[in-house]
Amino acid sequence: MLKLIVLILTIWTSTSAAETVRLAVTTSFQNSGLSDVLLPKIKSDTGIELQVLVVGTGQALKLGQAGDVDAVLVHSRVDEELWVASGYGPYRRDLMYNDYVLIGPTKDPANIGRLTSVSAALIEISGGGHLFVSRGDDSGTHKAEQALWQAATIAEMGNWYRSVGAGMGATLNTAVAMGGYVLADRASWINFGNKHNMSILLEDDPAFFNQYAFLPVSQERHPHVKREAVQRLEDWLVGSHGQKAIQDYRLDGVQLFFPNAQ
Repeated sequence: MLKLIVLILTIWTSTSAAETVRLAVTTSFQNSGLSDVLLPKIKSDTGIELQVLVVGTGQALKLGQAGDVDAVLVHSRVDEELWVASGYGPYRRDLMYNDYVLIGPTKDPANIGRLTSVSAALIEISGGGHLFVSRGDDSGTHKAEQALWQAATIAEMGNWYRSVGAGMGATLNTAVAMGGYVLADRASWINFGNKHNMSILLEDDPAFFNQYAFLPVSQERHPHVKREAVQRLEDWLVGSHGQKAIQDYRLDGVQLFFPNAQ
């Protein structure tokens, strides 16, 4: 009887230890395959079962603003800082970074492969009326793309500019099908299967730097958020176990994310 009671208590304890945390994440976190690596480790080390909602950065911040998630993991610093300043979360915390790349047809009709500046490349694409496919979905990648056009002082978009209002995978598929240029994070591109006649044509411009941050949702605004569990999740992500897991993730031998928790 005593053994039965101990067994029941053991089962109850292990079951009750698991706690679900809702985390809004960007599509690149999912498309890159990083989430598939991190989620089991998080559950094993912390007992937290992450329920991820995969959306663009703009939508992720709106979910946090409404209290529909406990935390967000996104990559658009200006919007993150505004979100915190508006009281939707107590702070943002740098977690990791990767970079963007400019992809296009291997034949490269705009001849941007010879360039080293993304601004110069965008000027060549727009000036020649070469097809460019944009996510157009208020995601972090879309916001970064808009900032790059602005930096290149290009404000007028013609018929050559196609906004699809979709995630990274669908946007890449559209670009491949139409033979257009497209901006993507490197991790999503490497993990993308349909690379038919497309390749990275421009990379390593400092403007391609892409920082990711972790933002807890305000418990003052939304008392139901699981602040203690979110803190345990954050501690793991920025701690040695989480940062090493991020650093060790490879695809085709390429490191996709670089930890830089502050």
